[in-house]
Amino acid sequence: MTPAIRAQLNRQAERLAELDFLLSRPDIMADMGQFLKLSREHTEVAALAQPWARYQQRERDLATAHELLADAALAPDMTALAREEEATARQELAELDAGLQRLLLPRDPDDVRNVFLEIRAGTGGDESALFAGDLARMYTRHAVTQGWRCEVISESPAELGGYKEIVLRIAGAGDAGVYGRLRFESGGHRVQRVPVTETQGRIHTSAATVAVMPEPDEAQAITLNPADLRIDTFRASGAGGQHINKTDSAVRVVHLPTGLVAECQDGRSQHANKAQALRVLQARLQEKARAERAAQEAATRKGLIGSGDRSDRIRTYNFPQGRVTDHRINLTLYKLAQVLEGDLGDILSALRTAREAQLMAELEAV
Repeated sequence: MTPAIRAQLNRQAERLAELDFLLSRPDIMADMGQFLKLSREHTEVAALAQPWARYQQRERDLATAHELLADAALAPDMTALAREEEATARQELAELDAGLQRLLLPRDPDDVRNVFLEIRAGTGGDESALFAGDLARMYTRHAVTQGWRCEVISESPAELGGYKEIVLRIAGAGDAGVYGRLRFESGGHRVQRVPVTETQGRIHTSAATVAVMPEPDEAQAITLNPADLRIDTFRASGAGGQHINKTDSAVRVVHLPTGLVAECQDGRSQHANKAQALRVLQARLQEKARAERAAQEAATRKGLIGSGDRSDRIRTYNFPQGRVTDHRINLTLYKLAQVLEGDLGDILSALRTAREAQLMAELEAV
């Protein structure tokens, strides 16, 4: 464990003592907001400080075992006990070291948020739209397996099936960490297969882009200036019942300074659709700012997972070989059918592990 990591852990231990004192004051309950804030911090800090205290204790135990083993006059049975203590202390220290470094990894506060997931057909014409539909179904199925709720915010169906564009809202209960699980899905997805419109049996390559955006926190959402917005209403298209097909309840919001557009046509009322479209627009503006920051960081170092730029080719779905390849971490799985049915666990876990390994390497280099 490096001196820098030890210093961080010592600061956490000192902060835990401070929080214990603050939470023990008799007047703390007078300000419930402050009490809850300190309580949450106490939980987070204790998760680091307690295993750090155990780590230091096991270091002392190991030092004691070494001292005993250095004593030439030590009885054989005591020598055996000291050797056993040395082995168990070393093993536990290694486990605690790995766990503490993982706990020290920087956390993105957005990881606990729900998401807006946008899928757009790219190159490939009708086949690209069909592939976008396959991706929408894949993410919807995965959401169901996780117990998440999935709803369509807006959609633009293609003539032969699939979507030119579709925006989903995926939400979990409490701090389900939907964004933390799906954040690395942003990017270009490529499919290689024989399209249904191909008469010669040739394999075509088509593409679609995915953008995963954390749902804005109402307290931290970007403030939208009404003067910067153009709000249009129109009649919703596609299935949806008599109401939405007979009234101009669908809403399109254009952010004039950036040209970003958000639509919602799923709700029954114009008011509800406007509110949802504004939330999607805020998410897109935040994602734009995030992408610009990532581009600046990428100018000095290239991240393992990539910038999340939607022009990146992150994954290929190859039907003739039945394989899925994630190009960022060189992961290939021969379970294409299961993946398209929503079985994304292996891919998402591998991406998270790779990201943690990168962050850990950076932490150790400090």
